[in-house]
Amino acid sequence: MRSLIIFLQQVNVEQKLKDAPDSQYQIGVLIGSFVPFIVLVGIAYALYYRAKKKEKI
Repeated sequence: MRSLIIFLQQVNVEQKLKDAPDSQYQIGVLIGSFVPFIVLVGIAYALYYRAKKKEKI
């Protein structure tokens, strides 16, 4: 499972930045590369918060 995730996340960001037509595209590429991690952190936090809330009851 872990190797599948690593395979899907392999994006050559350096090549995209090198071939970028302007600086706005570069910013978009950088933001787009961080979005999946931010979403995963948000989901993990929500699950953690929900589990802690159930534990108190």
